[in-house]
Amino acid sequence: MFKPDFKTLVAITALACASLSAQAQVPQYGANVNLEQALKALNAAVAEIRKQNLPPMAVAVVDTAGLLVAFERMDNTQTGSVMVAQDKAVSAAMFRRSTKVFQDLVAGGGAGTRILGLRGASPVEGGLPLTVDGKIVGGIGLSGGSSEQDGVAAKAGVDALAAK
Repeated sequence: MFKPDFKTLVAITALACASLSAQAQVPQYGANVNLEQALKALNAAVAEIRKQNLPPMAVAVVDTAGLLVAFERMDNTQTGSVMVAQDKAVSAAMFRRSTKVFQDLVAGGGAGTRILGLRGASPVEGGLPLTVDGKIVGGIGLSGGSSEQDGVAAKAGVDALAAK
């Protein structure tokens, strides 16, 4: 029978507490985004694009599994942006974090470049998780402007959904 000494017990307890703390900080999934919510986020993103006179963009909203719920391709949006917007939305929903996090890790080089090997992880800003009542319900992704412009418009979608 294993009988840990005091040091081992302290180490095991610290590890368990750290694990629980880290787990509590990771946003959990809620119910999937519905069409009304998806359109609210999408329309707010498009409004922000127009308000700031940004280039035309593709806007994708997906559920927690990365399945498309709503999509709009503004007139004259470059064709490549259609899939990129969807990839960003999927990445944000499935990895429960902004695609800018991945972009920054890759930009840092070294171990951060391992992100490039994660299936479905988009390392370009413009994808954000969508949350309702603190739980992730999906993701929004935009493409067509600079990555920073994509991120600004995505944030407008997130903020609209968060507003009551």
